[in-house]
Amino acid sequence: MSLPEIRKILYCTDLSDSAVNAFRYALTLARDTGAEIHILHVVEELSQDAKVTLQSYMQDAGGPSLEKVVEGRAMSARQEIERRKEALWRESSEEVRKLQKQIASVSVVHGHSAEAILKKAGTIHCDLILMGTHEKGAVQAFIGSVAKTVMRTSRVPVLVVPLP
Repeated sequence: MSLPEIRKILYCTDLSDSAVNAFRYALTLARDTGAEIHILHVVEELSQDAKVTLQSYMQDAGGPSLEKVVEGRAMSARQEIERRKEALWRESSEEVRKLQKQIASVSVVHGHSAEAILKKAGTIHCDLILMGTHEKGAVQAFIGSVAKTVMRTSRVPVLVVPLP
């Protein structure tokens, strides 16, 4: 009997505190298995009502177009991911800093979170999806709806890391 190999980890971040904790687990697994890490953040699609309201407001205020606002959300997310990675490397030991080379990609995509995660998992042929629990509190009872959906429909193992 052969044991499963973990060669590619899809680390999904919502940029919350729990996601930072989950990233530490992704790094630990990468260190122990030699796996590469693919980082994914999904910028949730705006509802049609939100788009109409925002577009109307933007036109009235003479502000940027809706497309520029949406693209700005993605750019802000990518910058936040980079800022957090740099802070982690700065505060870490040499052993942890060596793991930088195992980060294979950073993707920020627009869409519905669970769908985008599952699509990315299939595209990169990952061996493990890793994410943190959501911070919506008691309403989401331990893990968020995105994690539940991913766990229920994923064809690869999913590790959900709670806040310490």
